Amino acid sequence: QVQLVESGGGLVQAGGSLRLSCAASGSTFSIDTMGWYRQAPGKQREWVATISSGGTTLYADSVKGRFIISRDNAKNTMYLQMNSLKPEDTAVYYCKSLRAPYDGAYWGQGTQVTVSS
Repeated sequence: QVQLVESGGGLVQAGGSLRLSCAASGSTFSIDTMGWYRQAPGKQREWVATISSGGTTLYADSVKGRFIISRDNAKNTMYLQMNSLKPEDTAVYYCKSLRAPYDGAYWGQGTQVTVSS
């Protein structure tokens, strides 16, 4: 089992920055891919970015060039540096992890990010 706890959300003005953290605990030795997702009010949860155990990153087009995903395996923590924030980035941000071998997806409880115009 893996437990994930997000932090770092808050209220920021458009153009500002925030850094989210996702701390993993439990059977962290088997964590493989990790990622960030977000869900805005009235919308489906959408993928934001992914990072592999080796550090390979992928981004949704909507955040490419503005957000940076990273992880510190020694600290069992993943980060999302969000720059040039826009009001449309307002959402609850969730972290997700997958273990190897695969046994399902693990999710955090989410952290609210609100960007004011």
